[in-house]
Amino acid sequence: MSTTNTRLTRGDPSSAGVVATDADAIVVENLVKAYGVTVAVNDVSFTVKRGEIFALLGPNGAGKTTTVETLEGYRVADSGSARVLGLDPHRAAAALKPRIGVMLQQDGLYQTLRAREILALYASFYARPEDPQELLERVGLSNAAGTRFRQLSGGQKRRLALAVAIVGKPQLLFLDEPTTGMDPQARRATWDIIQQQRTHGATILLTTHFMDEAERLADRIAIMDGGKLIALDTPAALTTSQSTTGTEVRFRAQAGLDLVALGRLSSVRAVHEESPGVYALETGEPRELLVQLATLLRDAGADLSELRIGRSTLEDVFIRLTGKEMRE
Repeated sequence: MSTTNTRLTRGDPSSAGVVATDADAIVVENLVKAYGVTVAVNDVSFTVKRGEIFALLGPNGAGKTTTVETLEGYRVADSGSARVLGLDPHRAAAALKPRIGVMLQQDGLYQTLRAREILALYASFYARPEDPQELLERVGLSNAAGTRFRQLSGGQKRRLALAVAIVGKPQLLFLDEPTTGMDPQARRATWDIIQQQRTHGATILLTTHFMDEAERLADRIAIMDGGKLIALDTPAALTTSQSTTGTEVRFRAQAGLDLVALGRLSSVRAVHEESPGVYALETGEPRELLVQLATLLRDAGADLSELRIGRSTLEDVFIRLTGKEMRE
């Protein structure tokens, strides 16, 4: 068993029950990292199983970047511990680096080198790397192989950064916002490459601002806020556990509607205003609720501009737990 701290909610101790096993690629126990009086990571514990795709989500300032950089060996924890592929990522950096691939949010590659030159350079660091030319084709950059890095588009730079991360056939991949700046077609192609890496035995830890990406790729999702781990489970379990009724009606109207009046509707079990003018109602009788809601809005002179009915999405869960939009 890799961890017992699933389905965490705000206030639960994130350090509970972590048990390391040989099946774990990453083990984080009671990790703490502060910058002066600001505690960026506050007693965080979790594990990532070998062969798993694990997504770490959180609003800006949640502590996820510090956590990942500690696992990559770029930062040293103030207390607690982190083990990556059985090694201390800072003290055993020389032994660990050949076994991992890192795709940073800021690419930091050589601006004047051509794409093929950059990939060939990084391939030379490994004993048995991927073939650079074949890899350029796989990430859709064969036509841009002779283009200097600084002249590549934002999406092309991200695809080259992904190729650099996987050229050494890593056992563990750290992907920080892997599809930012990509068009929809490139995003889906990147998802396929990530899933292929897992098929070939790699473990993947990714951060992303795209909820559909996390739901599509991740076996499990952890949500951080304020330096703490506040939720950890499969995508399906997270959305199910955060919905008390299984049916949610979300609508957009004018801000400041009477929440008490909404809550008094006989078919409403819970109500909250997610952001100004955006309301979420939980119900066991969605048809009846639509009739009652239409009447209430008519009497209030409010116009309905958007309506959605269904189970809570991962984005709904994220906002409910953190109180923040993902791109804040």
